[in-house]
Amino acid sequence: MDQPKDTRKLMQNDLWRDMRDMHTDQQQRIPPPPLEQPYPADAKLIDLPAPDSLTLGNLTVREAIAQRRSHRRFTEEPLSLQELAYLAWATQGVHEVWRSGIAVRRTVPSAGARHPFESYLVVHRVAGLAVGLYRYLSLEHKLLLLKQDVALPTRAAAACHDQSFVAAAAVTFIWTAIPYRTEWRYALMTPKLVTLDAGHVCENLYLAAESIGAGTCAIAAYNQVALDELLEVDGEDEFAIYVAPVGKVADQHRS
Repeated sequence: MDQPKDTRKLMQNDLWRDMRDMHTDQQQRIPPPPLEQPYPADAKLIDLPAPDSLTLGNLTVREAIAQRRSHRRFTEEPLSLQELAYLAWATQGVHEVWRSGIAVRRTVPSAGARHPFESYLVVHRVAGLAVGLYRYLSLEHKLLLLKQDVALPTRAAAACHDQSFVAAAAVTFIWTAIPYRTEWRYALMTPKLVTLDAGHVCENLYLAAESIGAGTCAIAAYNQVALDELLEVDGEDEFAIYVAPVGKVADQHRS
């Protein structure tokens, strides 16, 4: 089947010239969406080691880039809470909230500092954590426990079209997109910008994992409905967009 040429427009830059005529919500002075999805006041929060206390990893950036590969074979060694905190911070950690709370600077770049993602973690083997579903609260640098369920790693693998290495991972990162965070400023440019931003986030995970003797393999092949249901998101204003299982690797066999 030939690639429909109209879908290629999402990767082209013609819309930039029309931005002045798009009447975005930002241009109309509509307040921006929150920087983080809300959670109940009585939710169970788990403290993580502070980012400035983390001294993990023994590779230079050059070495991590040179050694980076996709890993689909993991050992049964658990990640430590420090290692999980490091990976979460490396992918969505906050440097500062600025412009009176309209934008946030993180460890990854994002168009207009909109950062349209939430980080969900299917925890399988992390020291001190129950098997279950968590959300990384980047503004607080804490974990929010959403549910405990020993079947979640298997369910996550099933939602990823039965890719078995998902169930074998110590933790699986699942990023959801909140499109309106980017739409508020960029309107029709949003699909291109969100997908570019997702790449920034996952590459940080690759490099951070490599630096601690772990590995990942990014996944875009998943059942949208099944994964959204697993995360209990609505599939419209928030939906899964990228998946990355992480685990310790026993050797340097890579694919």
